[in-house]
Amino acid sequence: MTSAKPKRRPELDALRGLFLILMVMAHLPTVLSDWANQPIGFISAAEGFVGLSAMLTGLIYYRKIMQDESAVWRKLWRRSLRIYFYQLILLALLFTIAAAIAVDAHRVAILNLLTYFIAHPVRATVASAALIYCPPLFDILPMYIIFLFLTPPLLSLARRIGWNWILAASAALWVAAQFGLRQAVDLWISRVAHLNMPIAANGAFDLFAWQTVWIVGLWFGAKFAMGEFPLRRLPRWTIPVSIAVCGIFLGIRHGWFGPHWGQQSFGVLLDKWQLGSLRVINIAAYIVLFWWIRKAIARAITHEPLIMFGQASIEVFCWHLFFVFIGLALVTGDLLHISGPAALTLDIITLPALFLMALYIRRRRQRRRPRENPSLASPPPPPAPPEPKQTASPVLAVSPIAENDDAA
Repeated sequence: MTSAKPKRRPELDALRGLFLILMVMAHLPTVLSDWANQPIGFISAAEGFVGLSAMLTGLIYYRKIMQDESAVWRKLWRRSLRIYFYQLILLALLFTIAAAIAVDAHRVAILNLLTYFIAHPVRATVASAALIYCPPLFDILPMYIIFLFLTPPLLSLARRIGWNWILAASAALWVAAQFGLRQAVDLWISRVAHLNMPIAANGAFDLFAWQTVWIVGLWFGAKFAMGEFPLRRLPRWTIPVSIAVCGIFLGIRHGWFGPHWGQQSFGVLLDKWQLGSLRVINIAAYIVLFWWIRKAIARAITHEPLIMFGQASIEVFCWHLFFVFIGLALVTGDLLHISGPAALTLDIITLPALFLMALYIRRRRQRRRPRENPSLASPPPPPAPPEPKQTASPVLAVSPIAENDDAA
């Protein structure tokens, strides 16, 4: 039995906002980046952000695609196109202003991000517009765009054949990614397109592995939309096992077990970009653990401004790069980050500035809603008393307030 029309879950928005803040702190070139990078084990803010974004997309659109398939395709494709436009703007600023500052002032921290562009500016520009060349820090949006663009056919296919085949195909792609599928495809594209581009220039994220995060998130969201909860009937033994697994990986992450059980000992099995097998086990254990304590997590985080950050996550992510590059421009020599008053000032001003951006995005959406639904601009007048000997006038239905789909 299906549930009523799904509503936005503010706790999911808040959790995505929390992951976004951790990503911002991890990207800023200050001492806080070490603290914000995978603090609880081998699960990063990126996995949480991508998975929750997919989950919200499935929650909002899976039932809608059963009612109006073409409208959902148009909506998600328009959104992917808008994010692609954001990416082009960011790349234009990177290849002009940031590159000029890096070359003139010899800022190694920025030059290291632009190695391929500096060597082949024309090829790099064309390849970046095609989402093939992805400089560091500019590689998560292309992945998001591609996954969002492919989501409508995935939801339509899931509606027709169910999720089992889609999840099986996703798992098969992940396995192939562990054996070098991404490297083979990247080399083939570089050879066919005559790009002469190293694999590292294609971005850190292995899309053939990370598609699993997106598809599993979509599946969770679709199940929730239909009133089903995949983790509801987990055996009781999974809770203590998950706690133990998380504890072990937390110790490995922070070097509590000595050099033989350190992060370097496991190599690619814990790799973030390729989603190594041990990393997947750690993520699965945290999913079970978070589900078990979900009510406590919801009470702790379902507050502003986390909800607002989550609902304006893409725009906030784009703007946080401005502050990241301010920090990178302040890095001198071969240092990895800035310190002292400069680092403190950057840390203090970044989040309040991003909060103001998120607030602006929310207010702009609130102003736009009455224009998209004119009947919302003013409340309907009270019905007039019936007059004798007159035929009744047709009743005008007032459309409900549309959900904030833009934040999916």
